[in-house]
Amino acid sequence: MSKVLRRFLFVALTLAVASLSVAGTALAAYPTRPFECIAPAGPGGGWDTTMRMVTKVLTEKKIVPVPMPVVNKPGGGGGVALAYLQKKAGKDDTIAVYSPPLLLIHLTGASPFGYKDVTPIAMLINDFGAFAVPKNSKYKNIKEIMEALKKDPKSVKVGGTSAMGSMDHIQFLAAAKAAGVKDLRSIQYIAFQGGEGLAALMGGHIDLLSTGMAETVGPMQSGDIRVLAITAPKRVKSGPLMTIPTLREAGINAEFVNWRGIFGPKNMPDYAVKYLEDALRKMVNTSEWKEITIRNGWTPSFMGATDFAKFLDKTNEEYKSLLAEVGILK
Repeated sequence: MSKVLRRFLFVALTLAVASLSVAGTALAAYPTRPFECIAPAGPGGGWDTTMRMVTKVLTEKKIVPVPMPVVNKPGGGGGVALAYLQKKAGKDDTIAVYSPPLLLIHLTGASPFGYKDVTPIAMLINDFGAFAVPKNSKYKNIKEIMEALKKDPKSVKVGGTSAMGSMDHIQFLAAAKAAGVKDLRSIQYIAFQGGEGLAALMGGHIDLLSTGMAETVGPMQSGDIRVLAITAPKRVKSGPLMTIPTLREAGINAEFVNWRGIFGPKNMPDYAVKYLEDALRKMVNTSEWKEITIRNGWTPSFMGATDFAKFLDKTNEEYKSLLAEVGILK
């Protein structure tokens, strides 16, 4: 072996060992800085509540030893926060919570970025949707709504608090499709901001509100609205919604899962993904987290990074098919 070759091999080996040493040191010391924990919407919603509860348990139980302040970055149905995350590519100190809009805003063209532009760390929970009507509505059950739409797809005004092509819209279309409604494109859907949708429903400006289960509890208990069905696979076991049938109980073979999970920026280092996945796995087994899921009506659904990535691939194809059918796939 020539002296030049020996020298080259020596240098290469030295660099490799040094690289491994640095990586090992980073892993052993990580984390050393506070995390930036992003909720892609304003205070009080599902994303905000989930992130604040996650950081509360992780820090109070000392599973994560550094501060985890929550930063709200609302706008664009999650698109503003998603664009911000692109500036953090490769970083190990930033996380965000997302749900179906992460996929939907890209498929509809509302954002140039999608789930491939972040790093999945873990799915945490499943939440579900609900379909409500005004207290004096002529519709007594969800089947009557669907029968009306079969006869005339413009006969029922549907509202939601997400944009056309996003979650509230899609969960209703999935139910309508399963019920046999053919002309999904002609169904009237009106997007509202925040509590405007509920006000429009109670004021009789729309016939049905497609929303999250939690958002219906208060006005249902006060008698201002009636909830016709929920999108969960099984009926809620306790609480105010335990009397509400699932779509399947109502004869419609459909469900819609509002999953929520934690993501890092694109190309987040492997050591950070592993650390956070393990930390979240410990968190979901605490009594504090279990109490939080019960209080919020969430279904625990932990899934590690690898399985979560596979789930996202499969779910993205399902959403793509439905959006194509209603003509809003970009």
